[in-house]
Amino acid sequence: MNSNQSYQPASQSSGIESQGVLYVVATPIGNLGDISDRMREILAMVSRVAAEDTRRARQLLSHIGVNKPCFSLHEHNERQKLDYIVQQLSEGESIALISDAGTPLISDPGYPLVTELRAKGLKVVPIPGPCALITALSAAGLPSDRFIFEGFLPAKQGARLTYLKNLLKESGTIIFYESSHRIKASLSDMQQVFGSDRHVVIARELTKTFETFLDGELSEVSQILDDDPNQCRGEFVVMLRGAAKANEALSVESQELATKLIEYLPIKQAAKVTAEMFGDKKNQIYQFLLSNQR
Repeated sequence: MNSNQSYQPASQSSGIESQGVLYVVATPIGNLGDISDRMREILAMVSRVAAEDTRRARQLLSHIGVNKPCFSLHEHNERQKLDYIVQQLSEGESIALISDAGTPLISDPGYPLVTELRAKGLKVVPIPGPCALITALSAAGLPSDRFIFEGFLPAKQGARLTYLKNLLKESGTIIFYESSHRIKASLSDMQQVFGSDRHVVIARELTKTFETFLDGELSEVSQILDDDPNQCRGEFVVMLRGAAKANEALSVESQELATKLIEYLPIKQAAKVTAEMFGDKKNQIYQFLLSNQR
């Protein structure tokens, strides 16, 4: 550990620690080169590791040369494990919480546990590291000053469409996680709700050998997935440009023409014609027309 680091494990901090600490430890999302020195040290120091998948946890521990007892902590048993973890910490044993990949609690188990421990006055310490949504957003070229993370969309189409419709007016970048077997269906539903020309960036297999960013309108990116089955493999972060703020930078002329054109043309075509006439963004005009219709 280099001399510039200010971190001290609980066992070395000032004063005597009578209780253990839960360390919330971020782990690599694909590339093991992203393992940090601090992550190594914490995993070597704790008494045991709480893991979403103990098999994957043991593989990671083996890679860094650490042998620690592991127990499972996932969405189906998390509340049942609370008393056990509270007891261990109260007896002075420290525990590391890890997920399958990335930062725990971000679309992963851990929220009820951390809430309970804080309510009981037990110490919870984050060990920062990789997080798929932040990694993807940093290289997407979409607005990052304001964004909203929605995790995984509902599995069934009806619920998914309802969920997406509730995000129609969201102006920040909207971020989802998605699986390989639902990515095409989710993009299709996004087109139905947001329009085929909404800007989207998809990050696939982040930090891994086949890391890919697909950038374009929803219809264009969907077509790429239709044409190349390989692009449907892996784990996805879907980043959707937010709605244009109501009438922001949209000329009065564009508003008037677009409003008149939808008496004769479909919304998408009216937006396209108006954009060509006055130079405003097609998607912004489209969103203006959608809002007015609703």
